[in-house]
Amino acid sequence: QVQLVESGGGLVQPGGSLRLSCAASGSIVSINTMGWYRQAPGKQRELVAVVGSGGSTNYADSVKARFTISRDNAKNTVSLQMNSLKPEDTAVYYCNVCARVGIYWGQGTQVTVST
Repeated sequence: QVQLVESGGGLVQPGGSLRLSCAASGSIVSINTMGWYRQAPGKQRELVAVVGSGGSTNYADSVKARFTISRDNAKNTVSLQMNSLKPEDTAVYYCNVCARVGIYWGQGTQVTVST
């Protein structure tokens, strides 16, 4: 059984920062990519950022230069540092892990950017 536990969401004012973290536990072997997706009300889930096993990264154009993804392969964790947050960043953020034996999702954590 594989579990992804997310933390770090919350309410922040525009221009503020938040850091999301996700820890993978259980029988998970050969992780390829780890990443974050988000889904705003009435919209489809979209990729925010992903990091490969070798450290290569890919970001949505809307978050480039504001968000930074990182991972710790020894601990099976992935983090997303979000700076200069905008109201349009408001969404439920989901951790995603792609491993040799499957694709896994976290339960989601709410990020709200508002005054």
